Amino acid sequence: MTDTTRPARHQPTAPRNPMHTSLTDPPPTGMATDPTRATDEVEELEHEKAAITRLGHELRALVEATVRTAASPDTLHRVADGVRHVTGQLTGRRRSRAEIPEVDEFPSGARMYSPVTGVGSPLAPPVRVTPTADGLVGHCTLGIAHEGPPGYGHGGMSAMLLDELMGRACAAAGMPGLTVSLQMRYHRPVPLETPLRILARVTGTDDRKIFVSGSITTRTDPGTNLVTADGVFIAPDPHRARTLFPGLQAER
Repeated sequence: MTDTTRPARHQPTAPRNPMHTSLTDPPPTGMATDPTRATDEVEELEHEKAAITRLGHELRALVEATVRTAASPDTLHRVADGVRHVTGQLTGRRRSRAEIPEVDEFPSGARMYSPVTGVGSPLAPPVRVTPTADGLVGHCTLGIAHEGPPGYGHGGMSAMLLDELMGRACAAAGMPGLTVSLQMRYHRPVPLETPLRILARVTGTDDRKIFVSGSITTRTDPGTNLVTADGVFIAPDPHRARTLFPGLQAER
């Protein structure tokens, strides 16, 4: 079965618009483009992003309802059958493990399916990230699906939130990097269904090493740290980056 509602335009080995990043070669100059085609492709990509965003929103609502429900076993079986039927409608080609989705701006921009920031992810809170004077700030609210101890977030969620924001802080500073170490300190439990504030900033560098700090507080009490972290990230050289991420295209 194939998906006849979507044009077959994905080519995993040759993206139509390879993205330049500091992990790859310098961007080309003097390349001719077709303005009409470029406009059409941008509009198509935005249409796809809107559809992904809508589906992600509905899936998160389903996940939250699933972990809260006290419905009868018969109801749960009927819902499971319905979910299986819906899953069967997602036909067509599926991206490979290392393939970068065309809707993503990897490594320095939005990632639609990130389990932390992705608006298309059924797992993400999702975190909304904005720049600050010296780093990044993220805002989100954890739901029951992210529960550890009753009423509070899972400690692994706190680590994931901080790892994501701290990594993005590296990219925002022009030094995309990979996590080498993340030292977590849990000061107080992180409450569910409470607006949170996540801060991350680069504190120093040493050659390709990047040192980053981060914290989680509530939005109403930003002076009280719930979780803090210090991390070390490393910026891979371009050759190593393309070995790790084959979807990154050299732009020569």
